[in-house]
Amino acid sequence: MPGRTSDEDLLRRLVPQVLGALVRRYGHFDAAEDAVQEALLAAVRQWPESGRPDNPRGWLIRVASRRLADTLRAEEARRRREERSLAHTPRDELHAPPPDENRAPTEDDTLTLLFLCCHPALSEESRVALTLRAVGGLTTAEIARAYLVPEATMAQRISRAKRRVRAAGARFVPPAGGERGDRLSAVLHVLYLVFNEGYTATAGSSLQRRDLAAEAVRLARALRGLLPGNGEVAGLLALMLLTDARREARTGPDGELVPLPEQDRGLWRTDAIEEGVALVTEALTSGPPGPYQLQAAIAAVHDEAPTAADTDWPQILALYELLARLAPGPVVALNHAVAAAMVHGPRVGLGRLAALEDDPGMADHHRLAAVRAHLLEMAGEPGAARMAYDTAAERTLSLPERRYLRSRAARLA
Repeated sequence: MPGRTSDEDLLRRLVPQVLGALVRRYGHFDAAEDAVQEALLAAVRQWPESGRPDNPRGWLIRVASRRLADTLRAEEARRRREERSLAHTPRDELHAPPPDENRAPTEDDTLTLLFLCCHPALSEESRVALTLRAVGGLTTAEIARAYLVPEATMAQRISRAKRRVRAAGARFVPPAGGERGDRLSAVLHVLYLVFNEGYTATAGSSLQRRDLAAEAVRLARALRGLLPGNGEVAGLLALMLLTDARREARTGPDGELVPLPEQDRGLWRTDAIEEGVALVTEALTSGPPGPYQLQAAIAAVHDEAPTAADTDWPQILALYELLARLAPGPVVALNHAVAAAMVHGPRVGLGRLAALEDDPGMADHHRLAAVRAHLLEMAGEPGAARMAYDTAAERTLSLPERRYLRSRAARLA
């Protein structure tokens, strides 16, 4: 993904349009998605030599349609040889003309694809992988590199996801009624997970995977264009922008982690901060707040403080208290404890951490140990803080985080 050309940027944007055109015409989401991927690879090979076609979307639709027709004809021949029913592959589909390449894509194609990729039958990791491939246009190899797994493993994950979608009888239509809201929540969560993995990688030698975070922002921005009146969509995009605005300041010259209070705020991107603040302000004033809006509001308070000492911690604490009531969870509780410590003192924060000791999702997490170490250091207990920093360093799979935590422990020795 690094160094993407303008052709590749265009291809990313065209993926949901081309895939939507094929699935609407032929059905067969799994086979259509494979055909689109083949068309993308053909474009990457041919366009640099022959030049970009006048109608790139039409070119992709024609190539993908031919690939899909070949696949369906081969499937028909196989079924005939095995003397099985052609019920799932009607002849009129096999010989149907390709979709009209000049027909404008329906505005819901991207949204419908996102809903399809976040089908309830899929696991969380499968939703992420399928979304990045079918909507983001990333290759299997790119997704595998981003998540530090072998390409064959990611290919199997994506194939299983498509088979599950087919087995569930999912159709290329937007979900109706209450299911639409549930599925949209899943879409937002998937984009949130993709962004977080890009902004703070859970494993590996790099703290950030910038292209993964950028892809999440791009998809969130596209979703915002499809649902401009949805406050939580706006909140998620605002949260991404306000968080990603600090990207350049989060690492030092050698890739080392720089914590928020020590960052050079002159490196923060003011354009992203201004856009994020405007988005969350509009969302919060137009309806009841949701979890992403509240998280974006917290990020905005951090970003608008000229220095770390100027951070309005009482306001952040109030926002976390509202968030904890609206969307309780261990991560919210952990951050809530930090805010309470900054307002009422480290002992109050440490007391709140005790409630997380028995949480199965947090008890052995390195972030709990790291926060405890920080609060113990604030409370004037260097020995206990050093031990907690060492524990956190042992638990994290991120090499930059491990180096940072060990440096904190060594400083207290």
